[in-house]
Amino acid sequence: MIQRIQTIYLLIVSILLIVMMLIPVGHFYTETNVAEMTNLAIITANGAADYTPWALFVLLLLSTILAFAAIFLYKKRMLQIRLTVFSTIILIGYYITCAVFAVSTLSAYGSFTPSWSICLPFISIILNWLAIRAIRKDEALVRSYNTIR
Repeated sequence: MIQRIQTIYLLIVSILLIVMMLIPVGHFYTETNVAEMTNLAIITANGAADYTPWALFVLLLLSTILAFAAIFLYKKRMLQIRLTVFSTIILIGYYITCAVFAVSTLSAYGSFTPSWSICLPFISIILNWLAIRAIRKDEALVRSYNTIR
């Protein structure tokens, strides 16, 4: 299980997404205040929390669970591919949700400046794609062994 490269890819995806859940996504700047946007809440300068972006956290959590579960489905390669594709679709949905949320709350909190951590789901999408390629390669290898018999 661990000697397969797709396992390493999926494990790195899980770690990156967990880190993404813990790091702020960006900041909202006004002339007087700075509000920090995390995946779970917007924390204003006075410490008040607005839990409007909770959907971002849920999307990351769901994608993390799918990527981690796909690691243990190494005997069911087609299901592993489906879970990884679904995880990638969820991460694309994360970016769409994040963009919609940032644009819709601009008037209330000021201009939005993304953090460096916003690129972690994109790196996870690339690693998911690499994992899917490796899983397909394993599936082709197993099918070629079956044709020899």
